[in-house]
Amino acid sequence: MSIPRPEHPKPQFERTTWKNLNGEWDFEIDDGKSGLDRGLFKEDARLSGKITVPFCPESKLSGVEHKDFMSAVWYQRKVNVTPEELTGLAFLHFGAVDYRATVYVNGVSAGSHKGGYVSFRIDVTKYLREGENTITVYATDNTRDPMIPRGKQSEKYYSVGCDYTRTTGIWQTVWMEFVPKTHVEEFVFDSEIRTGLLLMKATLQGTADLSMDVFYEGRPVGSALVKDASGTVILSSVLSEIHLWEPGHGRLYDVLIKFGDDIVKTYYGLRSVQLSGYKFLINGKSVFQRLILDQGFYPEGIYTAPTAADLERDIDMSMAMGFNGARLHEKIFEERFLYYCDKKGYLVWGEYPNWGLDHTVPEAIYSILPEWVEELKRDRNHPAIIGWCPFNETWNKHDCRQHDDLLRQIYRTTKAIDPYRPCIDTSGNYHVETDIFDVHDYNQDPVSWKKNYDSIMETGELFDRFKEMENAGLAPRYYHHYQNYAGEATMVSEYGGIKWTKEQAEREKNRESGIELTNDRRVSWGYGKDVESAAEFKARFKGLTDALLDNYCMFGFCYTQLTDVEQEQNGLYTYERVAKFDPEWVKSVVARKAAIED
Repeated sequence: MSIPRPEHPKPQFERTTWKNLNGEWDFEIDDGKSGLDRGLFKEDARLSGKITVPFCPESKLSGVEHKDFMSAVWYQRKVNVTPEELTGLAFLHFGAVDYRATVYVNGVSAGSHKGGYVSFRIDVTKYLREGENTITVYATDNTRDPMIPRGKQSEKYYSVGCDYTRTTGIWQTVWMEFVPKTHVEEFVFDSEIRTGLLLMKATLQGTADLSMDVFYEGRPVGSALVKDASGTVILSSVLSEIHLWEPGHGRLYDVLIKFGDDIVKTYYGLRSVQLSGYKFLINGKSVFQRLILDQGFYPEGIYTAPTAADLERDIDMSMAMGFNGARLHEKIFEERFLYYCDKKGYLVWGEYPNWGLDHTVPEAIYSILPEWVEELKRDRNHPAIIGWCPFNETWNKHDCRQHDDLLRQIYRTTKAIDPYRPCIDTSGNYHVETDIFDVHDYNQDPVSWKKNYDSIMETGELFDRFKEMENAGLAPRYYHHYQNYAGEATMVSEYGGIKWTKEQAEREKNRESGIELTNDRRVSWGYGKDVESAAEFKARFKGLTDALLDNYCMFGFCYTQLTDVEQEQNGLYTYERVAKFDPEWVKSVVARKAAIED
């Protein structure tokens, strides 16, 4: 049987000694959470069903397609291990398991992890034996728990509004890796683009010679060596060729790391990012960010792309319409997707799926900080990530405002781990401590839209729709003094969201009316009043976009959105990835030079 998603899941940390464990696993839904009492962790346990990993049980591709809430699920499969593979260490890796995972090997608990979106590994060396082994995974989840970040997973039985089909349990690749006892634990790159200096800080287990060899298109361009290295070591090399990573051009360097018998293949992109007044600079050049909102949902896989080619295609679809990047919205995307972003020179913001988390209470820090730090450390070597955004739209909850110190501490932790990238504390609202003051605005009238945002060029004041609402007595409760613009670099990081559906196109063509209900009672929607024709859509889209491109105080925008997602049908592509409008026409609007660009 062919293995689904067979490619290496971690292109930035690739060894040849790995085994993909995707495919058919035994599976059982455990709504009563009685599996522990029933001994489902034991190696002789028999689960009642089957599932195709890495697809979540809600998805069609999993073969289960169970859409109701699942309190807990169990997975089990057999894995054969050779004597040679047991000579060093064996790590069991999970791309992501939502939400709490406990892993058993041959009936013994080997480790656990909390957090539904970030990769983790467990050292299972001492639990394995030569020949057949039983791997069991117990995953629990409660989408309605206010201390569990859920992203865009629906808290209701049906998908509704901005929330969609849930994901439970394993939803990324499971794999085993066999590593020498003396090995590279982790590494982080740094560089200086003007001199071509490349630095690598490596954390090591054991003692051996450590080397770094750098190649560009197969040519050796740099190397470094430290004899008898151990602990944490810094290597440096001045590259003989400088090729800068920039929008539309990945220009990646291949890097080979050797530490004793351990060989790791990775890559790096040479670039810098910084803010200068209103400008966002990449390699010292003002770049306008033409971003698209990408939520990373797929009709048959839900959170999981059916193939790696589907990941790459989404980027190509965006670039075909003139966008040079994306907000990876309310989801931590898998590492292979980020590899394609790196390779293509596609700008992305690393976000966190904070929705569902009660950000009004201080103890919420225990639910976001550990996984957020894991994300920062996992993804900080990706040149495509040009900024971080841990929160999105921290609205009031149960008549309480956000806990400002929660947002402040997450922002400061982000800057401590990665001082080189800008960080938006909470996209859209309500800012506490931030490098960028972004706003969300779904005003659909191009005339008033332009007037509102032109004001920053005339007065230096950024239009804030919440202040306008406050002045009119319509602001959300507890809004007063939530946020104040202090001249930070800014962008409109959500706008548009204009609905255009097959029904609207047919209505225009046939002059028929009516909205078709889906089989799960959802009605399609978008932002603002529906347009009546394709011409009206184009006029609105162009008017809103032109106003931002012509504003020399705006460094970017993010249009909502790349594809439809279930009932939210305001994508430039359908959920099935079919363009609604000629990509060349969209590109003619989006890709023209912006006022702030060099």
